[in-house]
Amino acid sequence: MELKVYVDRLSQPSRAIVIFCKVNKIDFEEVGIELLKGQHLTPEFKEINPMGKVPAIVVDGKFKLFESHAILIFLASAFPGVADHWHFGLYFILARYPISVLATSILKNTLLAPLFGRSLNPQAAAEAEKVLSSSLSKIEALWLKESGQFLLGSSQPSIADLCLVCEIMQLEFADETDRNRILGPHKKIQQWIEDTKNATKPHFDEVHQTLFAAKVKLQLQRK
Repeated sequence: MELKVYVDRLSQPSRAIVIFCKVNKIDFEEVGIELLKGQHLTPEFKEINPMGKVPAIVVDGKFKLFESHAILIFLASAFPGVADHWHFGLYFILARYPISVLATSILKNTLLAPLFGRSLNPQAAAEAEKVLSSSLSKIEALWLKESGQFLLGSSQPSIADLCLVCEIMQLEFADETDRNRILGPHKKIQQWIEDTKNATKPHFDEVHQTLFAAKVKLQLQRK
């Protein structure tokens, strides 16, 4: 199969899909769509995804899919050689713990809003942080068992592990003090992040270089 993957590596679900393909040796062409330049809103891209969002994929020039969880499930099922441990269902976990929405709200209201001509909203950020901390505590209590490194006590990562950890990694944009305040109390979450990085290396760090570079650029702009 000929696979084209349309992504922006600043996007959490985009990173998860690129990492998944690389780890599982799925041959693909990565097509960069820069969200900050509005490339996701062009007529050409909307022919691929009418919703104007990344990620999206096109298979053999015909089949189009543009919802990140559906894409990952499709890739895990359609391409040979993907190990069974990746196939753990994720919808109910991701729907219950909207880490991406909460992390984005924190960053937008403490850091990023002025870049888009909007005002910071510390109260909204504080409320999002409270819910995020509660969600992380529940993940630790319910899903990160003592017997394993990954969700449900597994010894190997699943799609759900990769997606959630990529979402948490968006907090790398935050000031170090804020990030440590948010993640510091959650030791099991911190270890889970490291275990997921190690299980998918070197691809995890390589794909996240775009995020790290963007953080440095933002810090320089704020000085």
